[in-house]
Amino acid sequence: MTPCVSLSMVGVLLLLSPASCQTVTGPVQDLSNRNADFATRLYRAVASRTDDNILLSPLTLSAAMTALSGAAAGPTAEQLLQGLSLTGLDPETIPDLFQSLRAVVLEGDGAVNLQQGVAIFPDQSFQVSPAYLDLVQKFGGIVQSLSYIAPQDAADTIDRWAQEQTADRVQGLVTNLDPQTQLLLTTATSYQTRFSPSFNSSVTQDERFFVDRYHVVMVPMMFRADKYFLAYDRSLKVGVLKLPMADGAAMLVVLPDEDVDVTAVEEEVTGEKIRTWIRQLKKTKLEVQLPRFLLERSYSLSDVLQTLDITQVFQDTADMSGMGGAKGPTLTQVFHKSVVSVDESGGASGGGVSVFSSLPPRLTINRPFLFIVYQPASSSVLLMGRVIDPTKK
Repeated sequence: MTPCVSLSMVGVLLLLSPASCQTVTGPVQDLSNRNADFATRLYRAVASRTDDNILLSPLTLSAAMTALSGAAAGPTAEQLLQGLSLTGLDPETIPDLFQSLRAVVLEGDGAVNLQQGVAIFPDQSFQVSPAYLDLVQKFGGIVQSLSYIAPQDAADTIDRWAQEQTADRVQGLVTNLDPQTQLLLTTATSYQTRFSPSFNSSVTQDERFFVDRYHVVMVPMMFRADKYFLAYDRSLKVGVLKLPMADGAAMLVVLPDEDVDVTAVEEEVTGEKIRTWIRQLKKTKLEVQLPRFLLERSYSLSDVLQTLDITQVFQDTADMSGMGGAKGPTLTQVFHKSVVSVDESGGASGGGVSVFSSLPPRLTINRPFLFIVYQPASSSVLLMGRVIDPTKK
């Protein structure tokens, strides 16, 4: 049996060949980097409020919030752009930049199979201008007026929209709507991992996962021996493993050393830190054990966003005149729900074990870890999550 090793031990085994991939440059890359900066600030704000598993879809939420900023004016718009890490960009160019980024990530050759939707639901008492309807389409979104006087009917409409966008994987997006709602922003995202090379389900077996020093659960642990890209961050004492996907995306698994709490690592994760990890990845032979898990997380984000100094859009004094009318509606709530399934999909037969002249070290992901799904071509952060207990959604 090959002994399990910590990533700090694996770090000395790295080969010298750097990881490389085709990348985009210029304004689109700058936008992707800014989105990642917003993503990590949002993630830290959510993580500070819960000890449970976490799942966020930053690209989808960035698109939604930026589409909303297109309706804002004056100080409301300025604060939104600052909160979204978009200060300094010409507001007139942002919709086209997002459209170009979406083309790289979600359309054409190399598109990531991320099912996602962005929707803005104003109360039907507000007349939305045709120009704003066209603007939101550049962010891959829609605008649909609803009557919140019948809150259950409005909730049902939103839930049907979320199911249509995600092939029925995101359900129950909203509940208990306020009849006084003026404006909702909703996002829904679903992603099914298809690793390449894939894990073989025939070699998956139950193993222990150490939730904490007092709590151990048994989880299906996937296995594969292959050549992987790996990095070690000595400042944070974490290992970073890259798992490529068949659709061109990749997952970074961030595993703290045994004596490091995952929450301490989260406090240091920034967009630049993620980009640094990616640049430092190097190829090595490795046996990998990764728990199978399914996460389904939903959030009401108005309070979280206000901790990021996005406050005016939620106040009665908000200037949303770009949506239509003299002042426009006040944002009532931001709903965000994501689902990710991490399993052996695509690897039911063949593969799983590679033959090496000598046994490589084994890396077993058997304690709380972070994961980041991104597109290497643009470094766009598609999903960010924390797995405390793989047996729970």
